[in-house]
Amino acid sequence: MNKLCLTLAALTLSACATKQYPQAPAVTDEEAVSLNCTALQQEIAKTHGIQQEIKQTSSFDYRTVMGFIGDLGIGNGLARRTASEKAKSRLSELEALRDVKCAASRG
Repeated sequence: MNKLCLTLAALTLSACATKQYPQAPAVTDEEAVSLNCTALQQEIAKTHGIQQEIKQTSSFDYRTVMGFIGDLGIGNGLARRTASEKAKSRLSELEALRDVKCAASRG
């Protein structure tokens, strides 16, 4: 009976093993107004870094196994997709701002 309780507790807690992916916030109105070309390039580089962190976090480890046991890996998959979509959206917004704000300085 004791082993059964421990097994059930372990399985219940394994659902809490969803990986924590870095989140990229949307570009705010204040950022859009205040960021200059240099700051935009830095933010674009940071966002590329977030995308790399997402890729590294998604690598196979014990949390992958525990997440699969808990919810067949659905939680980790959803968390990764959400984080990736947010990073991609931020990157697109920053690149669009760069194209508008920095067009004169490029040539």
